[in-house]
Amino acid sequence: MKRKTLISGLFISFALAVVAVIFWQFTDKDADGDQQYSEAYSRDTRFYAAPLPATIDFAGEKVPLDLFYVREGLDRELLVNNYWHSNTMLLLKRAYRYFPMIEPVLKKNGVPDDFKYLALIESGLANVVSPSNAAGFWQFLDKTARQYGLEVTAEVDERYHAAKATEAACAYLNASFRIYKNWTLSAASYNAGMGRISRELSRQQVNNYYDLYLNQETTRYVYRILALKLIYENPTRYGYLLRHKDMYPPVPTYSIQTDTSIKDLITFANRQNVNYRILKEFNPWLRTDGLTVKSGNSYTIELPLEGYTNYSKLWLEMEDADSIFGRIPGKTHYPGSKNDTLH
Repeated sequence: MKRKTLISGLFISFALAVVAVIFWQFTDKDADGDQQYSEAYSRDTRFYAAPLPATIDFAGEKVPLDLFYVREGLDRELLVNNYWHSNTMLLLKRAYRYFPMIEPVLKKNGVPDDFKYLALIESGLANVVSPSNAAGFWQFLDKTARQYGLEVTAEVDERYHAAKATEAACAYLNASFRIYKNWTLSAASYNAGMGRISRELSRQQVNNYYDLYLNQETTRYVYRILALKLIYENPTRYGYLLRHKDMYPPVPTYSIQTDTSIKDLITFANRQNVNYRILKEFNPWLRTDGLTVKSGNSYTIELPLEGYTNYSKLWLEMEDADSIFGRIPGKTHYPGSKNDTLH
């Protein structure tokens, strides 16, 4: 009996020892694992401050980076946009398609090229509608759109017509510039309205945007434009390494002018050998399934040239399709490569 008790005691002691060793090993491994994870995170994770330029201008007007709140305001927007990778990359891709349309309209109307970045921050170059019902690339309210020559009806809403809305935006900006003789204030007025900017200039007894105390949205507005300007003009400096063929290329189109009503746009599209989706993609200003054309009026409908809805064809005609967008030849390299081209 004593022998059985002794054996039983030894077995229990051995079992407890085994359990203790296993527990110690697993506990230690968990501790080691957490330590290794923490060390790997510290070793492999890197976040850099986005570099600010020594100088920058908006529409040829110098930005006073020596003022602490100006420098920090720009720094904030540059950090937000630089590290919001998915959104900023999407903006770069869309800009590649639509800037070639916007730029000549700005130039024709005497509006500085930097205002293309205003459209970029307003809408992301997408036909979005804001909570206040501003619509299109340039985010016009319906009343303001009509004031600057855009048609806004149930069937036709030219706020969604990129070229015509750009013309209207130019008219607004030129009207603002005639008042302020300053493009930076004109940009601010696009957000806040001319009335508010004029009142605040008078009330605060200052004469430029950077000296104004404004609501947060308008305070950040010009800095957001400047941040996107910096990233778009220097994408590789800020870590954006996109090949030209990764961007959204412009799609060549042809025009159809109609001075008669179109009862069914779906049937109309089929007759042009495109589907209704394509018709709407290239003519988002058409808001219903039909188009009423009044006597003496006409509309121009844009459709893609045959074959150009296919990326293979677009890439074939793209210069330097495999090279990095915005690169500096001989200086900008894709990590791990010996040149600035991806294969």
